[in-house]
Amino acid sequence: MTTLILASASPARREVLRSAGVDPIVRVSDVDEDAVAAALPADTEPQVVVVELARAKAESVAAGLGALGADCVVVGCDSMLLVDGELQGKPHTPEVARTRWAEMAGRSADLITGHCVLRMRDGRIVGSSVDCSSTTVHFAKPEPEELDAYIATGEPLQVAGAFTLDGRGGWFVDRIDGDPSSVIGIGLPLLRRLLGDVGVGIAQLWSHSAG
Repeated sequence: MTTLILASASPARREVLRSAGVDPIVRVSDVDEDAVAAALPADTEPQVVVVELARAKAESVAAGLGALGADCVVVGCDSMLLVDGELQGKPHTPEVARTRWAEMAGRSADLITGHCVLRMRDGRIVGSSVDCSSTTVHFAKPEPEELDAYIATGEPLQVAGAFTLDGRGGWFVDRIDGDPSSVIGIGLPLLRRLLGDVGVGIAQLWSHSAG
């Protein structure tokens, strides 16, 4: 009976999985994302940065699973927005969110999501697979009062790129080129492939979702 462990506190990622028939067990890593990113060489490609962050989260959770590690897959993800060659994570403050929207309103940027899947048996990692997905997001131009109201909700402060596709931020996205689930934070097509790499079929997880 294989269980999927989601190494993320993101309710949006959990809902993507639940809507697709898998109810994961959530375990949040204690990874210092800034420290992991800072430890990488300065010329590290953006795709590698998000993959390494996803790997760090998955490995941190895997190390503390105990009995849950008997037969499971641990999935770690990390999303960042690539704007003018610069990776942007969570803005955290209204001021930073406003600055980022000033940069990206009416423009396009790439939402990159790193994925790491660890296959565990008897408490040991017996397989792993990593990759990232990239989706181009075409942003609208919110009116000043709309942006003020959006930032005041707090929603954009704790999400990569200061926007959501599946929340209030969706009003300000004209269209996307790529996988919508990846923009939300966990790409189902890519995750299915990575699970296959470690010998887990998605139907196994449908049959044995975690209640």
